[in-house]
Amino acid sequence: MEYKDYYKILGVDKNADEKEIKKAYRKLAREHHPDVNPGNKEAEARFKEANEAYEVLGDAEKRQKYDRLGANWNAFQGAGRDPSGFDWSQWTAGGPGGPRVNMQYGDLNDLFGQGGGGFSEFFQSIFGGMGGQYGGAGAASGRAGAYQPRPARGQNVEHPIEITLEEAFNGALRVLSIDNRRIEVKIPAGVRTGSKVRVAGEGYPGAAGGGAGDLFLVVQVRPHPAFERKGDDLQTETPIGLYTALLGGEVIVTTLTGKATLNIPAGTQPGQTFRLRGQGMPHLREPSQRGNLLVKVQVRLPKQLNDRERQLFQELASLASE
Repeated sequence: MEYKDYYKILGVDKNADEKEIKKAYRKLAREHHPDVNPGNKEAEARFKEANEAYEVLGDAEKRQKYDRLGANWNAFQGAGRDPSGFDWSQWTAGGPGGPRVNMQYGDLNDLFGQGGGGFSEFFQSIFGGMGGQYGGAGAASGRAGAYQPRPARGQNVEHPIEITLEEAFNGALRVLSIDNRRIEVKIPAGVRTGSKVRVAGEGYPGAAGGGAGDLFLVVQVRPHPAFERKGDDLQTETPIGLYTALLGGEVIVTTLTGKATLNIPAGTQPGQTFRLRGQGMPHLREPSQRGNLLVKVQVRLPKQLNDRERQLFQELASLASE
């Protein structure tokens, strides 16, 4: 199995902090996003690699495990030994330990958006089964007539789950594998980072006949290359031409539901923000209601002028001075 250097993929140092890692990921995601590179297989592959690298380095638990693996891998190679002989058993998700929660995706394309795809064999082997471990409570035993413990409910379990902004907008489906049982869990539209989705009765087992605790999926919404979320509002930027800014006009803006027309009034200033009502995120408790999309315009100035254009601008400058 091939070792993947996630730090090299994102182009960051191994001591990079969370902010640096997120910044590097967003840059690569914007550069290689399938919407920006339609039909480009190389860009699509880089986009998948960047997503996988951020899935690991953006999660403290996964990053810690990956760093330990990397140190052992480097020491193994540094000793001049054959990389094919490296012992993966202690690192793989199916290694020693109790039953685990294994997260699966109903459609892996949902994870990466358009043009996405599944995780690599390396990721699946090392991280595919990471999750809360389920402990067991031993049954009380003793002579007849001994004190019998009172039933006690099992503890709750929290398990991280990462979704795309599109999945947070539309809702998503995840398939959990818990002790060889498959459970479908619906992630409601409107969830945000920190939201918890309850799966009743799938936590730690209770003691003395008490009910099991609950499993809570703690949502982490992956950063989006084009939109930034503020509550239920979304923020984005769009370029407009100089003449559109001066004279007014219309521009087409991408939203999470498709394309929308934004009216630009004459005299629009660089950095001015416009609101598209109802084009933001759905409210968690009332999905039919949505926030707004806030669009900041960036005015593009012409880099070269022909003689006639230069003459007209000089005339305008003369009029302005008068």
